[in-house]
Amino acid sequence: MRRYELMLVLRPDLADDRTSAVIDRTTRAIVTSGGQIVKVAPWGRRRLAYSIDRHREGSYHIILFEAPAEAIAELEHGLLITEELLRHLVTRVERPVKAARGRDEAGEGGEEAFAAPSDEEEDEVGERIDESESEAAPAAID
Repeated sequence: MRRYELMLVLRPDLADDRTSAVIDRTTRAIVTSGGQIVKVAPWGRRRLAYSIDRHREGSYHIILFEAPAEAIAELEHGLLITEELLRHLVTRVERPVKAARGRDEAGEGGEEAFAAPSDEEEDEVGERIDESESEAAPAAID
């Protein structure tokens, strides 16, 4: 199964019970199609970049789940006909690549770890920004 992230933008004028009903209905649809819910995170009300159906704010919710690829089309169809939703977006989440287990050059046993990019890969990706060069506030860096 693949890991996906679903962002829901609900109408801001919905009552809390209707909002939780939409979230419950969506998570039930994921589970019945053979998926598994990893995390549900409400982000709260946020201002939209542009108005959608005369709404300037939306209630954001993130659902992280694992499901077979065939279940996504059925899920999106159900979300398209939901009146309480302003927008939704399903994206596939890539899992971190782990280093292969085995012996390293010295002959010692290797441990499972995340693969760090080499100097050549860093050049290909682009210039890394040092925290001291950042214009962000120090609290935002942590």
